[in-house]
Amino acid sequence: MRFGIPSVDGASHNQGDDMRIGILGAGQMARALGGGWAAAGHEIVVGARTSAAAAAAAADIGPGARPATIAEAASFGDATLLAVPVPALDEILTAHRETFADRILIDCTNAFAPDTGGFGLSEPAVAERISAAAPGARVVKAFNLLAAEVWAGPDREFEGRPLTVALCGDDAAAVAAVAGLAEDLKLRPVPAGGLGRARYLEATAAFVVGLWFTGYDARAMFPPLESAFAVPDDSEGLPMNRE
Repeated sequence: MRFGIPSVDGASHNQGDDMRIGILGAGQMARALGGGWAAAGHEIVVGARTSAAAAAAAADIGPGARPATIAEAASFGDATLLAVPVPALDEILTAHRETFADRILIDCTNAFAPDTGGFGLSEPAVAERISAAAPGARVVKAFNLLAAEVWAGPDREFEGRPLTVALCGDDAAAVAAVAGLAEDLKLRPVPAGGLGRARYLEATAAFVVGLWFTGYDARAMFPPLESAFAVPDDSEGLPMNRE
């Protein structure tokens, strides 16, 4: 089911209609998500620290994307993707706090700490900090659990199960809008609670990526839904069988 959502100018449109998306950042995540959205017909503006970086990212994203300054991308369109390193967020949020008011901000960042032999987080709740630093912004945490190469790749089903993206946000219309953008990437969006639960997505990213980098299959630790609750009734501390 698709919902009508308001744009920044007060008009409404349906998910799946062409949107205007500003992307802050010119790295692999910006290119992967931006490329998929441009291919789906959305208009993309890419802002980066240098005009050369913005131009290179826009060219990589393809038709429907154009380079701009960070300020131009921050004020562009219906939604803004924050695809910059976490240490760069403070400067951007301070400079564009008023611009972000009532704007959908898509946070795909992870605050991975410097490599010390394992994956950890330098802070526990980036999405919540973004929301506090940009009052009125409609923040949605999404796309942070997998690497850019997965979002850019062709595979959207694994072992018969659709590739899913979890969404956390307090604004229902903003979550619906980002769900539509996920569907445009042929992903299955799943609402995962309010923005206060985004910290669990961020912690999950650190945990799972750490397992992958040490050679363990994280998927094997999470059984399919139909099996997740099939445990003995007398198993202390475990979920009870639903039947």
